Amino acid sequence: MSRVLFRAYIRPYSFFGSATIALVASMAACSADYDTVIQGGRVMDPESGLDAVFNVGIRAGRVEALSAEHLDGNRVINATGLVVAPGFVDLHRHGQREEAYRLQVQDGVTTGLELEIGTANAAAWYDEREGGQLVNYGVSMGHIGARGRAMGDSILGSGGVTTREPASPDQVTETERLIREGLGQGAIGVGFGSAYTPGATMDEIERMFNVAADARVTAFIHMRGGLEGLDSTLTAAQNAEASLHIVHANSSGGEDILEFLEMIKEAQDEGQDVTTEAYPYGASQTGIQSALFDNWESWDEERFGRYQWVRTGERLTRETFGKYRTEGGSVIIHGRTEEMTLAAVTSPLTIVASDGGTGHPRGAGTFARILGRYVREQGALELMDALARMTIRPAQRLEAFVPAMENKGRIRVGADADITVFDPETVMDQATYMEGSLTSEGIEYVLVNGVPVVYEGEVVEGVRPGRAIKTGNN
Repeated sequence: MSRVLFRAYIRPYSFFGSATIALVASMAACSADYDTVIQGGRVMDPESGLDAVFNVGIRAGRVEALSAEHLDGNRVINATGLVVAPGFVDLHRHGQREEAYRLQVQDGVTTGLELEIGTANAAAWYDEREGGQLVNYGVSMGHIGARGRAMGDSILGSGGVTTREPASPDQVTETERLIREGLGQGAIGVGFGSAYTPGATMDEIERMFNVAADARVTAFIHMRGGLEGLDSTLTAAQNAEASLHIVHANSSGGEDILEFLEMIKEAQDEGQDVTTEAYPYGASQTGIQSALFDNWESWDEERFGRYQWVRTGERLTRETFGKYRTEGGSVIIHGRTEEMTLAAVTSPLTIVASDGGTGHPRGAGTFARILGRYVREQGALELMDALARMTIRPAQRLEAFVPAMENKGRIRVGADADITVFDPETVMDQATYMEGSLTSEGIEYVLVNGVPVVYEGEVVEGVRPGRAIKTGNN
């Protein structure tokens, strides 16, 4: 049955709004074998290596059948000519709100986790999202937030005043206690932004790495100081015997990306548990008020032009940089070459993670850009390799201490039905540095726990099947 003919069998449901007038196919009075069947797509599962035209039967939120034979479903999605892949798992996702969730699912993401900076209060963070979201969601317990609470800071983000100050022994002890508390509330690992906390010594960072090691979780870090900072971070994690994940190698490595990646490879070869990630854009984004820019008044005039104010798209000058730093907000920082980006995203070491929220195109287009630009157009990555970096590899990074991840990032019988269906001939990011929230093309269907959240390329209204992901939950 062609996709055009398939549409003749579906009927509108106003509950879902105009974005999806067709979610149910042939709703017969009798019960079918499966809630949903994804029919006739190219099923690709990086865990098993499966790459074949199969039908996928889904029941009660799980994959219950993979078959070349006909399957009966209450809902049938015709995936002829499309790739049926595990839903994409993003370990580095900011902006955990409705707008960002909508951008995620339209980029094929089914699990989006904020593991870099994390939260100051894990229990409150999960409570705010209780009842479900468009995607599966989770957070780390953040060193910055815990440190700010311990030091009495009213601003708990990277712009807090105490990020620049040393902590007293009692404050370090309280920071440690708060991190342990957050881990007990289900937070996924410990998040660090040592680049944003110049007041925190490496001894303090190492002590918090010890907390992660004691809890047998991973430390996720935006590290400071380029190659020298990488060396000290690797050493501190090794001393603590902590599992370590270094975020955005492309941003942190910059023009030294090859040497940066080689240092991580050498640490792995020596037996250290360390991994890294990259996103496929040449510009980064962060808060203009952060400690990263404390020396801005000493910059040469030329440097300011690399900074773009997200709210207006304008390139900055010394005067406007100072003005907006007082106001607070986000800037995009241009400067890395395409060769640097290519080295990062094609390295065997890196998984795909967006560092996305809103305002930067990476929040809307990271995964489609990998598939469209680096797989289809450039042939720099094989499709199965790219999918592995988006699915099974990030899931495996977490599953030792997050049992729920054992059933994500793969398509096999018994796995959660988090599935992304895309057109390999058209998938591509559309977001730009001027319009960072343009949604990706070619992501046709996305299911989260068996429920469609994107149907024929548009977000389904009125559904919230995404579940909280925590340490120790299923």
